[in-house]
Amino acid sequence: QLQASGGGLVQAGGSLRLSCAVSGRTLGAYTMGWFRQAPGKEREFVGGLRWSDGSPYYGDSVKGRFTLSRDNAKNTMTLQMNTLKPEDTAVYYCVATWGYYTYVKENQYDYWGQGTLVTVSS
Repeated sequence: QLQASGGGLVQAGGSLRLSCAVSGRTLGAYTMGWFRQAPGKEREFVGGLRWSDGSPYYGDSVKGRFTLSRDNAKNTMTLQMNTLKPEDTAVYYCVATWGYYTYVKENQYDYWGQGTLVTVSS
């Protein structure tokens, strides 16, 4: 089970941190990630994190602004979002799948959490 939290309202240029807590699984062989969906738009890949070594990868639109990390003890992944822009406004979804790879497509992820809304005002 994936439990996302941390969404909210922030001004452009500000920061926000999302968390995804995982229960019921040992994550060593999993890749986790985030997708987002803005109103009227298709779902977009944000970033992924290979749990075994903590190596992250990012979608082009967030590179250099967003950072993924993990806390093994708490089974939690964190998405630190800096220099937020109005176009970052979306519902953010935490995802997970078994395997060590660069997964960027929706259908590559088997587990989805509920979304958390991030709103960036201009």
